[in-house]
Amino acid sequence: MTRVALIDDHESVRLGLEAACARSGIHHVVYSGSSVRGYLDWRTFSREVPADVVVLDLTLGDGTTVTENVGRIVRDGSQVIIHSVADRPAAVREALTAGAAGIVSKASRIDDVISAIATVAAGEPLDNVEWASAVEGDRAFADAQLSARERDVLRLYAAGLPLKVVADRLGIAYSTAKENITRVRVKYVEVGRPAPTKVDLLRRAMEDGLVAGDLGGHGGR
Repeated sequence: MTRVALIDDHESVRLGLEAACARSGIHHVVYSGSSVRGYLDWRTFSREVPADVVVLDLTLGDGTTVTENVGRIVRDGSQVIIHSVADRPAAVREALTAGAAGIVSKASRIDDVISAIATVAAGEPLDNVEWASAVEGDRAFADAQLSARERDVLRLYAAGLPLKVVADRLGIAYSTAKENITRVRVKYVEVGRPAPTKVDLLRRAMEDGLVAGDLGGHGGR
C-alpha cells in the first residue's frame, strides 16, 4: 500500500481524493489537512514515517510559498505531486524547481490522479507534457534565472524587510545583499520585467510565486 498525505485548503478536494484512494485498494491516506506545517506537526507528534507521496495544492491559504512547501516536504523524505489548476505557470515552475515530482491538473479525471500517485510512488517520472508546455511559454520567468541566494534576498526584501535586516537574517554582509538586489533588478530588466522600486520587486516576487499577499502597505525604493 502506498502511504499518501493530502494537503489542500479545500476540504471537498481532500474528501474526494481520500475516497478515490480508498476505492483504489492500493493507496492509503495517512494524513489529510490544509497546511504543510500541520502535516509536519502530525508527523512529529505521531512519530509516523513520512508519507510515500504527498499530494499538494499549488497555493495554500496560509501565506506560504510553493517553494518552501515543496522544499520542506521533499527534505522530510516524501515525493510531491502538485495538484492544482493550470493558470499559474510561474508557480508551476517554482514547484518543479523546488523538487516536485510532477503536476496533475485539478481538471484531470480522478483516475488520472490515482494513477499519478502510483507512478510517482514507483519512482517513475510523470508525463507532464501539458504543464511543460505551459511553463515553457512563461519565458520571462524562465529567462530571469535568479540564483538561490538572489531568490532568498528578494523574498525577504520584497516582503517588507529593510535590506540590513535581510542581510542579518541570511548571515551575509549588507553589501552582498545590496549587490544581490542590484543583480535581480538587472535580470528582470533583461527579460522585459523592470523592477526599479521595492513595490515593483514585490510585484515580480508575487508573479513568480516567491511571496504571497497583496501590494497594500508596501512602498519605497
